[in-house]
Amino acid sequence: MQESRTTEFKEAVSHTFLKTVSAYANYAGGVIYFGIDDNGNVKGLPDTKQACLDIENKINDSIKPQPDYKLEVQNNDRTIKLTVKSGTQKPYLYKAKAYKRNDTSTIEVDSLELTRLVLAGKNIRFEELPCADQELSFEILSQKLKDHIALKNFNQDTLRTLSLYNDSTGYNNAAGLLADKNHFPGIDLVKFGENISVINRRETFSNISILSVFDKVLEVYKDYYQYEIIKDVERKKIERIPEDAFRDAVSNALIHRTWDVDACIKVSMFDDRIEILSPGGLPPGISESEYLDCNISILRNRNLANVFYRLDFVEIFGTGITRIKELYTEGLQQPEFAIFENSIKIVLPIFERDLNLENDELSVYRVLSPATLQSISDIAPNLPFSRSKTAKLLQNLSQIGVVEITGRGRGTKYRLNPFYARDKK
Repeated sequence: MQESRTTEFKEAVSHTFLKTVSAYANYAGGVIYFGIDDNGNVKGLPDTKQACLDIENKINDSIKPQPDYKLEVQNNDRTIKLTVKSGTQKPYLYKAKAYKRNDTSTIEVDSLELTRLVLAGKNIRFEELPCADQELSFEILSQKLKDHIALKNFNQDTLRTLSLYNDSTGYNNAAGLLADKNHFPGIDLVKFGENISVINRRETFSNISILSVFDKVLEVYKDYYQYEIIKDVERKKIERIPEDAFRDAVSNALIHRTWDVDACIKVSMFDDRIEILSPGGLPPGISESEYLDCNISILRNRNLANVFYRLDFVEIFGTGITRIKELYTEGLQQPEFAIFENSIKIVLPIFERDLNLENDELSVYRVLSPATLQSISDIAPNLPFSRSKTAKLLQNLSQIGVVEITGRGRGTKYRLNPFYARDKK
């Protein structure tokens, strides 16, 4: 056993543990062991009965409001285990200050975090606070609801039903985020070239409805990672990165981020991947493993999530991560999820299937280009096969969709289907 965010050792009973009690009560709870040194060595306490009384008195006298805790004597009466539960009456203050855990240390929260604790103690979320701007219009939201759920009349009652408006406080922040124009940040998008020094496109979508932000970012995605091929009389849509995975990643970033931070969601587009970085770490009460395994879902912005759910943008029960993973089940590379204290990053790689090609087919595959149409005369000299065998191998690859063929006779051209293109360096 060693110290962690939720475990701390104290060799003796002093006032220093009270900051950690505040931190545990304010967030996910934790355990403090008395009679154990910083390295996890059991030193023992001279009088555990008196130590328990000292701990209890210090907590009751110094932490306001009183947290929910339990004391247990362990190791043949040599150590004490103090378990502090996450409280519902936040913030829990020690000497009029609130604390949080930062890895294995305890630090005072800043003013923004203190405000969040106050709201949490009142069971109020940022999206439920009155919006600073009360002159709002909702043409975009109205049209979306008419298109997706056949809503006939959009009015103030609609906004009340969606928990966006209250007669006593007016529009809330969730309404502001969905309004046609607002003061909130949105998404900062960059499409990079061959390296991060080359920027092919830069867009910032802010101060508009997050529904519009979602649509505009999706349009940029389609410009770079989606295209159509025509085979005979049929059109086939090719997605270099699954559209549903990108939609889920962006919509989850919009409805799960912390909106009290004046920072944009960052969408970084590369030739081989897309990275979505969302402000705000995991909500209190959910661990990294629970988030990644989808064992539990806590909605940070439930009113926004409700609207996105009604518009079929997301699944309300937090299945976004599972859906993204399932879309890459047959992919050679899997999506990545990085959890930081103040942000979450999702990386969606280019979708590549395991082709399971024979050696001769693999040789043909390696000389083809997804960008250039080549004739058999262009291809055959680069292979150790006859012209007829090369043509047969190209036909085999065409039948499984790896190669695209255009034209007839002498005008026949071949190229690698971009959907199956890989980095051949």
